[in-house]
Amino acid sequence: MVDPGQAARVAFPNAKINVGLQVRGRRPDGFHALDSLFVPIPWCDALEMATPGTQNDVALHLAGNAVDGAPEDNLIVRAYRLLQKDFPLPPCDFHLVKAIPSGAGLGGGSADGTATLTLLNSHFSLGLSQARLETLAGKLGSDCPFFVSNTPARVTGRGEVLTPIDLALDGWHIALLHPGVHVPTAAAFSWVTPDDDRPGLDEWAGSGPEDWKGHLKNDFTAPVCDRHPEVGQALSLLQEAGATFADMSGSGSTAYGFFKDAVEWPAVPEQWTRWTGPMRG
Repeated sequence: MVDPGQAARVAFPNAKINVGLQVRGRRPDGFHALDSLFVPIPWCDALEMATPGTQNDVALHLAGNAVDGAPEDNLIVRAYRLLQKDFPLPPCDFHLVKAIPSGAGLGGGSADGTATLTLLNSHFSLGLSQARLETLAGKLGSDCPFFVSNTPARVTGRGEVLTPIDLALDGWHIALLHPGVHVPTAAAFSWVTPDDDRPGLDEWAGSGPEDWKGHLKNDFTAPVCDRHPEVGQALSLLQEAGATFADMSGSGSTAYGFFKDAVEWPAVPEQWTRWTGPMRG
């Protein structure tokens, strides 16, 4: 392990969206089997790691959007604790500026936790391979392994089985609307009827938004919109603005749309969060 000295490292953990999300049968471990295409998007938090820390342990300092829960339960701290079991990590301070909405189906917390693993691995020369990082990330949460490679992938199992996939996204723009609705994940799963009697998402390599319309869907979208009309309103606004393909990400509640050109925003409620940016291949 290198001598950390006085040093800081910065990462910009990015969000993801689900293109298609199938809830399939229940696994022996109690989790539902899933099938989805995960796509990274350039909506980012900012995470700084400073060492040596100002305390005798790990410290987490938060700014930006509110983050629920105790610091010890935050995936950043949990990632530090996970590596601390195997490596003599010195005290570290983490400073997170939260921009990605929490509990919005975008994987922001998972991205922060995985970024912590990669920052610690790089800074302290721990020598962890990508495969090992993915295994460790899986202990933090089902979405976390995706953010190690952070490239489009078909995601199966409970979310830990990753198959890289090429998608035709270069030149497209994406827009997201978060209507401020929190959808509890456990409740969302109770609203969905699992279905194994349909094709999986194994034939979508090389596809893009024009191919997805009318074919790929998120099993959570309809039941969430039934219970939270604001999500349906967000989808309608994106479609009315000219989105080629629009859906909800994860179990909610962020709606997204793909556009051929830069987005001209419709009027949206002032309290909603909106974001747009270009995509790359």
